[in-house]
Amino acid sequence: MDLTSTPARRRALFALLYLAEGAPIGFLWWALPTLLRQEGADVGRIAALLFVVSLPWTFKVVGAPLVDLARSAGVPLKVIITVAQLAMAGTLAAAARDGALHDLDALRTLLLLHACAAALQDVAIDTLCISVTPPAERGRVNGWMQLGYQAGRAAFGGSVLLWAMAWGPATPWWGLVVVLLAVVVVVLVCVPWHAGGVRSAVPFGELFGSLRAVARLRTTWRALLFALVAAAGFEATGALAGPFLVDRGFDPATIGGYELCKVAALALGGLLGGRLADRWGAGRATVRFQAGFAVLVLVVAGLDFIGLGGRWPILVALVALYFAIGLFTVSSYALLMDLTTPRLAATQFSAYMGATNACESWSVLAIGGLAPALGYAAGFAIMAVVSLLALPLVPRLAPRPVAEPHSA
Repeated sequence: MDLTSTPARRRALFALLYLAEGAPIGFLWWALPTLLRQEGADVGRIAALLFVVSLPWTFKVVGAPLVDLARSAGVPLKVIITVAQLAMAGTLAAAARDGALHDLDALRTLLLLHACAAALQDVAIDTLCISVTPPAERGRVNGWMQLGYQAGRAAFGGSVLLWAMAWGPATPWWGLVVVLLAVVVVVLVCVPWHAGGVRSAVPFGELFGSLRAVARLRTTWRALLFALVAAAGFEATGALAGPFLVDRGFDPATIGGYELCKVAALALGGLLGGRLADRWGAGRATVRFQAGFAVLVLVVAGLDFIGLGGRWPILVALVALYFAIGLFTVSSYALLMDLTTPRLAATQFSAYMGATNACESWSVLAIGGLAPALGYAAGFAIMAVVSLLALPLVPRLAPRPVAEPHSA
């Protein structure tokens, strides 16, 4: 069966591929910090671990030209995806050994290698989607991709805390390995060798010249700065939400339920955000949603400051925050896509996504220093203000695609 041959099959394929992306991310970013804190790991070391793991995603743009050049040399995209997923499964299997949670140095090395493979997989999957999906279908396909992504995050971001309680801390790791290997089989059997291929080689000099032309545009740098700063408030709050709830006395079952609720809130926010971005325009929607999530981070900080951090209002505020994150993420990605040169879509959009990942990296590092020194409330509030400082950048971003480079 060729899963790239019909619209329904393409939606199923990319939902599955994005599930394989979302499952490890859900576990490593949402469940693992909670498990580590329950094992007694220091909050600062947890934040430092997440910072290191995020670095390959920050520099994902390096892999985009490599994927394009490999394609022009005749390497099938299914080979790149398969190798990356096998590397992901191998590093997770190594981390599944007993005692992995107690050896943070070894765990950091394994997860760094895992993140390198995962970032390469992401670039290759996005390239495959662009190559085999007609423009008229890309909206629906992206919707299914996000559905698969959130399903993977839900399955391994919240419920695995219950798995670990019932069957031991190694269970989530092996569950991820099984998911990744199953997707490898699907890719090998159901994706044609020619899918996403190119007809002729693209010289490196031509590609580099096009990138230089785009890099000279002011809009490009404003967009990169926006991506680097705008999400700081929710990235910092989300990274330490698990340890924060542990420290405020919530039990693992409650935290696991919260993790599932926030995934649902993200998905609903994303669906509504896409419709509103189309109605209002991506720029206007982004400004509104950015201000909205920053205010909700301040609400979370305020509730903790007045002593409600260990009660249900804080959980409601955090779930509402994730609904706002879904709104903002979809609208801001639409805005960045509008600013991307179609001829360089893989590399340029990867650069913007790398900047959003860099925002995640430095935000996690910052909150890892702020929270132990000043407390969770003050740390969250400071990062929310940083997000608000990025608001003036949005009106200065052109509401149309960047001009094509002459060398293309």
